[in-house]
Amino acid sequence: MEAIIRADGRQMRLVEGQEFEVSHLAGEPGDSVTFDVLMLLDGADVTIGQPVISGAALTARVTQHGKAPKIRFMKYKNKVRYRRTFGHRQPVTRLVVESIGRG
Repeated sequence: MEAIIRADGRQMRLVEGQEFEVSHLAGEPGDSVTFDVLMLLDGADVTIGQPVISGAALTARVTQHGKAPKIRFMKYKNKVRYRRTFGHRQPVTRLVVESIGRG
């Protein structure tokens, strides 16, 4: 069974046992997080929510907190020898899908 959820402002297609990353969530490693399900796919059977399926939920377990790869960006002003380079690493939470409930 597959589920499409909305997390972190984007939609993700997930199956049980799959790992995924979202922006930092509160909670310690080992805690459970529940997401609303937008669509369920079970073979040829497809259930679409309006906007979510009532009673359906995806439960995921927090495995670790970390940081995403560094992005670099720069400020530059022409003809005045002004250059500044910055970097940023977004905090992320890694989750693993434990169960998908139909409700």
